[in-house]
Amino acid sequence: MVTLKDIAAHVGVSASSVSLVLNDLDTGRVRPDIAAQIRQVASEMGYVPNLLAKGLKTRQSHTIGLVSDEVASVPFAGQMLAGAQLAASEADYLVILIDTAGHKELDVAAVQTLLQRNVEGLIVAAEFHREVELPLIPEATPMVVLNGYPANGEARADWVVPDETAGALAATRRLIQAGHRRIGLCNVASTQFVARDLRRAGYEAALQEAGIKVDPSLIVEAADPGVAAGRAAAVRLLGEAKPPTAVFCFSDQIAFGFYQVAQNLGLEIPGDLSVVGFDNQQFVADGLLPGLTTVQLPHHEMGTWAARQAIARIQGAGPSSGRTHMVMPCPLVERGSVGPPRR
Repeated sequence: MVTLKDIAAHVGVSASSVSLVLNDLDTGRVRPDIAAQIRQVASEMGYVPNLLAKGLKTRQSHTIGLVSDEVASVPFAGQMLAGAQLAASEADYLVILIDTAGHKELDVAAVQTLLQRNVEGLIVAAEFHREVELPLIPEATPMVVLNGYPANGEARADWVVPDETAGALAATRRLIQAGHRRIGLCNVASTQFVARDLRRAGYEAALQEAGIKVDPSLIVEAADPGVAAGRAAAVRLLGEAKPPTAVFCFSDQIAFGFYQVAQNLGLEIPGDLSVVGFDNQQFVADGLLPGLTTVQLPHHEMGTWAARQAIARIQGAGPSSGRTHMVMPCPLVERGSVGPPRR
């Protein structure tokens, strides 16, 4: 790293003279020709200020720490990081990321490392919508939970989550608008997913507003949100004596499993079976044939909101006490997997 002493040695002046020039305090103190030479040499040598050292003096590092579990290693969830980084950059802030890769025992060390770098705010990001245990940080440091909510209802933190229920409502309404009355739901069995109950609530609300009775025989649960679990659930649901003409799936990967089973059974999508997923996962939703109509998880938008909220708190904007949260809309993305039921 180029230092003030390096520039001073090259020009043949003192480090204090270089400091005056590069901090624009040279007028009347350093000869103009020498000041111009210092600036030219600093530019040619690629000098950049030591922001960490400066931050220790001013307590303004213009950095935000971000701790995540597996967000950085999950492609479609990574959009949360992209949104946060872009929003921070627009405000001349830098995001320092530590991803613990799901190793919870590393959480404390990760937060301590960021605090030692004098971050002005902290974002705690979760791979999927869930309750989040908040780390212990100084009261003056703003904290935002991204894709989750504080486990302690009284905790001092802002948070942002996707509107799971409204997304499922829109997905099921789309199937109803296409003319379907026997609409299946493939949910997940694990209660670790907060979205499990929220998406079912949206599914049931859409049926009820259309005057369609919820039929428990049309609801199955996959062991997890993956393709293999989706296949197993699809075999059960599509193997019924009177199978559904459409199905809303908890995830795009589960929907992928339904595509595979439908093909094995000789069913056409959407001619014999309409399918809607949830996530809008790249290379899955747009890689299937026909493309999967699905609900977009607003990862980028949530990341953007989290960074902007952290910066607003750092700068003293918004309420000085209490919490603020955002439930981010989940829009429906239309492709080719929904059609009218075959007569």
